[in-house]
This record gives sequence, C-alpha cells and structure tokens, in this order.
Amino acid sequence: MRREATVKASLAAALAGLVLWGGLPLYRHRHFGVPVVKGPGVTAVLKLSEFSKGLEGTAADTTVFVLQGKEPGGRALVMGNTHASEPEGMLTALIFIEHAVVEKGTLYVIPFFNASAGRNTRPGDGYPLYFDVPTEWGSKRFRFGNRDASPLDQWPDPDVTVHYPTKQLLSYIDARNTNRTWPGRPGGLPMERVTFGAMELIRREKVDLAIDIHGAETMFPVTNCIVAPEKSVRVATMAALTVKAAEGFESHVEPSPPRFHGLSHREIGDHSDALPFLLEAPIPFLDQPTGPKTVEFFLDGKDPFLLSLSKKKKLFVPYDETGWSLEKRVGQHCSTTLEIFRQFSRRNADRALVVKGVPRYAEILENGVGHYYADPSKAAPGTVLRH
Repeated sequence: MRREATVKASLAAALAGLVLWGGLPLYRHRHFGVPVVKGPGVTAVLKLSEFSKGLEGTAADTTVFVLQGKEPGGRALVMGNTHASEPEGMLTALIFIEHAVVEKGTLYVIPFFNASAGRNTRPGDGYPLYFDVPTEWGSKRFRFGNRDASPLDQWPDPDVTVHYPTKQLLSYIDARNTNRTWPGRPGGLPMERVTFGAMELIRREKVDLAIDIHGAETMFPVTNCIVAPEKSVRVATMAALTVKAAEGFESHVEPSPPRFHGLSHREIGDHSDALPFLLEAPIPFLDQPTGPKTVEFFLDGKDPFLLSLSKKKKLFVPYDETGWSLEKRVGQHCSTTLEIFRQFSRRNADRALVVKGVPRYAEILENGVGHYYADPSKAAPGTVLRH
C-alpha cells in the first residue's frame, strides 16, 4: 500500500510539474504588459468601459487615447487589434499615439480593441507568443495574440452565434470575434459589450470616420484593400487612387456586403452617422501553406512556398523574393489612414481633420517600423502605460 501511495504521489507531482511547465509561459503571456508611450498629441486617456459599463473591471476593457486639436473639426476613431493575430493594426495605432499631433478636430485611438484576444494564443498553429520589433535603442516586445477573445474571458461558446439584432446565424466561434459582434449590446456577451462601447463612443462623440485596421492572407481575395459600404465608397475610392498614384502601392476598394452582419464596415455605418472603413494589408504569415511560423517570417514576409504559389498565380497580391515586410504593411496602413482623413476633409471643410507628425509609406520603408517607437525607459514620468 505504501508503494502504491508513493507511486500515486510521484505521478501527481509529475503531472503538477508538467502543468506548471506548460502553463507558466501562457500565464506570463497573458499578464505581459506592452508599454505604450503617450506622444505630445495625447490630451486624454479613457477606458472603453466609460461607454459600456458592463466592461468595467473585466479583461475585455481597453484603453482609448484621445488626441484633441486646438481647433474644432472632424472626429475620427482608429482601431487596431480587432484581430490580435493581425498586429499591424496595433502597431499602426501606436505610431499615431506616439507621433500624431492634431491641429484641427479630434482623433480617438484604440490600439488593443479586442484586449482579451491580445492575451490569447494560437498554439495549434505554432504561432510565437511574442515578437520583437528592432529599434535604435534595442527592441520592443509585443504579445502575439489570437483572432478571437480568450475563453478565459468568455465561455462557453454557443452552438451557433445569433447576431444581434438581425438574428443572422454565424459560426459558434464568432461570439468571441469582435468583427462579428457589431453593433453590440450593453447586456450581451463580453465581446458584444466591447463593440457596443465603441458604438456608444461613435454616437456620443459624433465621430465622422471609423477606421478598423486589419490584415489578410495573400491567398484570400479580400486583401490589400479598403472595405467600405455605399456611404463610404467615394472617400475610399479617392484615397485608394491617390495612394497608388502618389505613393506607388496598391489598395483597391471592396464593397461591404449589405447582408453579412456583425462586421465593423457594415454595422457602424448602419447604426450611426459615421463613415466606416476596414483596411486590409497582406500578411504572408497568416497563410496556411508556408514554412514555420517564426518571428523572422512575420517581420520580413518571405516564404519559399508562397513564392512558388505566386509563380503559379495562386495569390491575390504581387509576391516575389522581397516578400511583404512589416514596413510595407504598417506603412500602407499609415498612408491610407491619413489619406482617408484628407479626402474626407476636402469634401467637408467644416469638419476637416488635420493630423501632422505621422510618417507615411516611404518614410517607414526607409526608417523601419521600430524607428517610430520611443524607449519607454527614457520616457518622461507619467507618459508610459502598460496594456
């Protein structure tokens, strides 16, 4: 009996050790704080729970940075990390937070829109837990997240997601996808409360433009584009044509499907006066027929399997030995966002939004993404938040 008890105790200890060994990296990932340095243009910092009380005190609550100009004008909302497996949106949003100075109008920036997804992982796909962006002062570390919120924050998943208010049936996993839960509702599931909070911000603050920044596979047809509903098409088209002519990169316009509900580029426009846009840049890392999902691959976008598929014309974007780097993706998002602001302002002088200080495509290609992130250890007291 003693021997049997000893064996059981040893097995229990071994099991506990394995759980600790496997769980500790995930615990550290979930609690890792990404430092965000407030730039000179940030005038206020809010929480999304101020617009959706059901988020208060939960892991789904997130930070809203406000950059208010000295002159009144238009208002825009920029969102990154709706899908935390597409970090280019978050990286773009952080550049705006650190460098944008609004001369006219007001800019709201939410860099970690689905904060729970940013603390989730994709272990089945072999994704890294973190990635490091090189800078002049070393490197800046970020969490690599998942497309959907963590089940630790919203569980169990329904058998079928029923979209509110249309009752359209969606995949069960879409209940944790904040690009399927718009316009949200105050008493709904946590991710519905997130999108409801953003809708309340848009309505209360009378936001004119809402830009949701994403990335998509090179093998997915809706990539390298601006997705826009009917009310936003004119501004989107002029922005796409202008960046192609002036800056040399492609970003065509895709129509927002009127009968596919839950998406930001559909529901924001249908439930407010704002003009919504969803930006997609190609992320080779997200494609399935690739080599290992390494940080190097995420940064440079180079993969021999995609190159082979490109030669067979199986991709929806041009792809060669140079890959599709992080600089190209973030640079494209910065320029397209700024051009949307400019095109809207040209047509609405009384609601113009004038933003200075944000680099455009060519500058980011030349200097690198990390060039635009300040060293948190040398930032002024009170200017660093961790998210």
